[in-house]
Amino acid sequence: MDIIETIVRFFQDGGSFMFPIAIVLAIGLSITLERYLYLGSAKRTNRRAFEQIEPLLAQQKFDEIVQLTKQSTAPISRVIGAGIARITASHRREDIETAMEEGLMETVPRLEKRTPYLGTLANIATLLGLLGTIIGLIAAFSAVANADPSEKASLLSQSISVAMNTTAFGLISAIPLLAFHSLLQTKTTEIVDSMEMAGVKCLNTLIARQNLSPRTRQNDQ
Repeated sequence: MDIIETIVRFFQDGGSFMFPIAIVLAIGLSITLERYLYLGSAKRTNRRAFEQIEPLLAQQKFDEIVQLTKQSTAPISRVIGAGIARITASHRREDIETAMEEGLMETVPRLEKRTPYLGTLANIATLLGLLGTIIGLIAAFSAVANADPSEKASLLSQSISVAMNTTAFGLISAIPLLAFHSLLQTKTTEIVDSMEMAGVKCLNTLIARQNLSPRTRQNDQ
């Protein structure tokens, strides 16, 4: 109970700027939770989708792969499905790679969606804390201007202590948001790298099965 009372008193002493900082923190935490669950789900569904696609690829069942990728919600399905669908029009490796890159370009924005907001929200929380402190200091100096000289030092120190609460709360909000932003960026990069690796594995499997022509070389003549 003492901890809760301390938090409530700290929040009340900070003034009106504590509320917008709390709203920014709540928005950032909700984005973090939603993105973390989404990226975790994407990682799991990618793994399951590739485990289903890999044996079909080895058996050259391209129609089944295309159907599977259309029904799957895994991000990797869009990448591999785009490459396999291009095989019906061209067997050149460059064309398949281009199709997979297009599929990857469509998928990456969904993985990165809303994550950059966390960095912005962290900056907003910090700036709101500083602004709240400045407004509080202005009010504090104005309040002690007409106070009794013997009470000015005590009154000013108390007012400054209250004003600094907004800066502290702004930093308390900003630091974890920046940490969550870095965490989500790392998870997103890992997923994108795994999809690129899966695309390379698919291309190598197709080459091994002699379904793709080697890279074309420009004729120097």
